[in-house]
This record gives sequence, structure tokens and C-alpha cells, in this order.
Amino acid sequence: MPTRPRDWEPVVDLIERVLADDDLLPAVVAAVRSHVEESATLPVSDITGHTRVLLTAAGRAVAARRAPTEAELTVVEQLAVNRARQGIPIDVVLGSVRISERAIWARTRELAEAAGIPADTLLDARELYDDWADAVRTRLIRAHRETPRAHRPWDRDAESMRRLLEGGSAAALTAAELGFAAGAGLWVLVTRPDDTASTAAVRRLADGTGPGLAATVGDTLVAVLSSPPTFRPSSTDHRSPVVGIAGPVAAEELGVAHRLAVAAVPAAEASGLSGPVHISDVAPIAALLSRADLAAALTAHHRAAQEELGATAEAVAQTVRAWLEADREASVVARTRFIHENTVRNRVQRFAAVTGIDPHSTFGGITAWWLCRAWTADG
Repeated sequence: MPTRPRDWEPVVDLIERVLADDDLLPAVVAAVRSHVEESATLPVSDITGHTRVLLTAAGRAVAARRAPTEAELTVVEQLAVNRARQGIPIDVVLGSVRISERAIWARTRELAEAAGIPADTLLDARELYDDWADAVRTRLIRAHRETPRAHRPWDRDAESMRRLLEGGSAAALTAAELGFAAGAGLWVLVTRPDDTASTAAVRRLADGTGPGLAATVGDTLVAVLSSPPTFRPSSTDHRSPVVGIAGPVAAEELGVAHRLAVAAVPAAEASGLSGPVHISDVAPIAALLSRADLAAALTAHHRAAQEELGATAEAVAQTVRAWLEADREASVVARTRFIHENTVRNRVQRFAAVTGIDPHSTFGGITAWWLCRAWTADG
């Protein structure tokens, strides 16, 4: 980092005062929206988020007497890409930046005069800013030009998604770059990208929710939305693919929400659910299925019982599991599995006898369901 002369400290103090001015940012956003017609259709949070990021980056660069870093230029590129995809021409983007600059420097001159900072020192700061701004404008123009002109309903930027799912400050900054409202709750959707139905299901849930991002992460399709998805929990439409949902959370917690949404998918499938399923609807099952170590210990403990049942073990396990999922109604299981009610009762009794588990009790039922699922998975 370049050395900073002693007489530069007042400029650093001035920059900190400008960045801390609560009235400055709303005034800048209002000026942009009133003077640039195309910006009036954008959410205030969108303009505010990008203006705040650029203002902070510029202030830090001038204070340190340096050029923009590659990280700052990456943020600039994202702004250009967003505006290109929103159909906003580059001259409008640059015009908005110029209006912001005028408002910011007008306020800076007021504070500098009150602080007694010499005009030549302020001029040096402005020249440093102009150098920084030239590099920023160059990157803005290039990124805007290279962005495909066809508008897409959401961005499939895997790198942005990776930063969001990291959580923490990286996610917060990326959320601001993407135009998500500061402090707003975010939602994570996860599904298996087996066919076009999965993508279509996520798109339906995202319809009309505002800014969003979708990308393939590993073997799943992940979407992050800035508004609640339009869904009915615990759908029984078996033609719909499962979409695991978690949220709302702050941007910093998106990593945790992603893990919960991922866990909701197998939990929903194990419960016979389909369509959109929030993690809160299947939390107990998700908790069980996430502990493969405990499932292995449970299976090993009852290995002798499984061997005693022999060839009938899988049929017994399937019947007991179906009986538990049918709220212990033998008649329901008999109809769906085409067996006699007495056969259902006999298999439940046989399971209890060989395992020592009472499936009629609350925790015994949980243990029985978990063990039966493990047995059928093994089979």
C-alpha cells in the first residue's frame, strides 16, 4: 500500500465523515431516480445497494491513495451485468454514476470547508478519485458490452451462487451486488435437476418474487429468492418433484439455509411428500436422516433381529413403516398394500417381539420407523 503523508490524515477523516453521513445516500438515490428516467423503475434497494458499495470502495481507495482492487472491479462488473440484463443502456448507467459523483462531491466540499482542509489538498483527493473512477468506468463499459443482450428471468451465475452459499460477509456483499434489499430475509430452494419438471417447479415458485439467482450446485439445482416463494407446504401431488425450502434468513446465514433446504429433499421423499416442502415440515425426519452414524449403530444393534426374521425381514419392515406412517391404522395399510389386516397386526407384533422395540409408544415409534427404513434401504 502506498505510504500516506501526514497532511493526508484530515482527508481520511473527511472521507470517514462522508461515509458515515446518514443523509447522503438517500439524497444520492433520490437524485438518480429523479434525473434518470430508466432508474425510476428499479427498486430503491437496488440503487441504494450498488451506490453504497461503490461509495465505500471509492472512499477506501482515496484514503489509501491507491487504484481499485480486483475485488472492487468484480463488484463493478456485476453492476454492469445486472443493468445489461435489466435492459438499461450503458450511457444511462454512466449517467447515474455521474449524478452520484456530483452529489457526493458537493457534500464533500461542504464538509472540507467546515473542516478547514486546503483547496489544493481536496484537489489532490479529487484527482485520485478521478483515476479510480476512470478504471471503474472502463470495467463498467467492457462488462456491459460483453453481457448477452437477451434478458433472462434469473441469473445462472455459479460464481455468485458459490459466494452466497459461503455465508458471512461474502454473502452479504454478493446479495447487495445482486440487488437484494439490505436486511431482507432470503429463501433457498433446492431440487434434484433430473428433468425439465424440476426447473419448471422452481421457476413457478420464484414467479413474481423479485430478484433471484439460480445455478446448479453439485447434483442439485439451487435458487436464492428475495421474497417468499409461492407454495403450499406438504403437497401430495406425486407428479411434482420435491423442492426443499429454507428461510427466511439473513444473507450471512445462507450457507446454513442451503444445508437445511438440501436436507429437506430426502426427508420429504422419505415422508412420501412431493412438490415444495419447507424444512420445518419435515424437521424430525431430516434430523434422523442426517445422522448416518446413528442409523448404522441402530442397524448394527438389531442385526440379530433382522437375521432372525430372515427372508421376511423386508416385508415386515415395509409393513411396520407403512403402519406407522398411516397413524397405526391397520385397515389403511391393508388396503394400500393388498394384505389382510391381521397380517399387518401380526407383522407389527413380530417386529416388536424380535427387536424389543414398542412401536406403539412415542419414541419407540420413532426408533421403529428409523430402523425399518434402514432395513428396507439395505434390502
